[in-house]
Amino acid sequence: MGRFAASTAFHEDWPVAMDKALAALDMPADANLGFVYLTDHYGADVQDLVERLGSLTGIRNWVGTSSVGVIGRAIASQEQPGLSLMVGRLPEGSFRVFSGRDRLPGADTDAIDPPYFAVVHADPATPDMPDLVADMATKVSSGFVTGGLAIARGQAPMIANGALHGGISGVAFTERVAIATRLTQGCCAVGEVRTITACENNIISEIDGRPALDAFLDAAGTSLGQDLRRAARYILPGLGVPGRDDAEFRVRNLIGLDPDNGLIAINDAVEPGQRLRFFRRDADCARADMRRMLAELRDSLEQAPSGALYVACAARGAHMFGDDNVEAAMLEEAFPGLPVAGFFAGGEISHDQLYGYTGVLTLFL
Repeated sequence: MGRFAASTAFHEDWPVAMDKALAALDMPADANLGFVYLTDHYGADVQDLVERLGSLTGIRNWVGTSSVGVIGRAIASQEQPGLSLMVGRLPEGSFRVFSGRDRLPGADTDAIDPPYFAVVHADPATPDMPDLVADMATKVSSGFVTGGLAIARGQAPMIANGALHGGISGVAFTERVAIATRLTQGCCAVGEVRTITACENNIISEIDGRPALDAFLDAAGTSLGQDLRRAARYILPGLGVPGRDDAEFRVRNLIGLDPDNGLIAINDAVEPGQRLRFFRRDADCARADMRRMLAELRDSLEQAPSGALYVACAARGAHMFGDDNVEAAMLEEAFPGLPVAGFFAGGEISHDQLYGYTGVLTLFL
């Protein structure tokens, strides 16, 4: 199976950061795939950056994106200009880089080794992104894709053997590449599973036959419920994913509370009969959920991973934990010495769904 190596470096000048990262990279012999995540400070120079990477490493296939911050082994930052690299040696013909310029065939292709799983990067300016993510999942036989949306303070190009904008790009793998993945939503469940009994578009009027706001206040509790604005930052609705396990919920944001009419509004469409559960999101819950996810994934593995990609919401890091390094340090604790690369995203992709405020871990075994 493949072997991976990763490194992360920070500097205001991208050639200097690249040289530092490559000097620290224990390059596998015959490495043939690279992941590169870079901060938006370098956004205007991405094409030059990718060409230089190819020239210095001899690796033709590069995928990645720009973002507000990068993640590496035991280190992460949304404040410093830098880049995170991971390179690997994979069996010939076991992966394919794709983009709008070089499209991926569907999972029902007649090819000998059809695509099984994909790591994807997406442009947030592209319309109907949740639908595109769901469609992308149909193009791989496992139905699973992972990755995230680019986010930047300026230009936010993605990388798929060159710089590009728009749509979805990335790399797809055949079943010859063993992969494991998990999602952490950074939340603790509050109360029981409920049912939406009346709603319209994204506005919920009744939950279990009661005013929706009453159910929200039950979840918030007496103290937090006295300040609706504050409660809305910590207590969030999770929507059941149709056709999935009863324990699986996609946590969404509250965008409005109407005390006069007992309504709540969220950032997603809802339907009568849909399952709903409230969750509490804060730093303690996020740490606990991250540790749970890492322990469950580690205990499920039959072999040690050789490399990892981690995509975290840009609202996590220092904004949630007070320090950008917290999640990277937890990864290092769970998988000591594991090569890691990743980035802070404007939306995270797991399975066939688009999430927010989450972390998505992909392991190469």
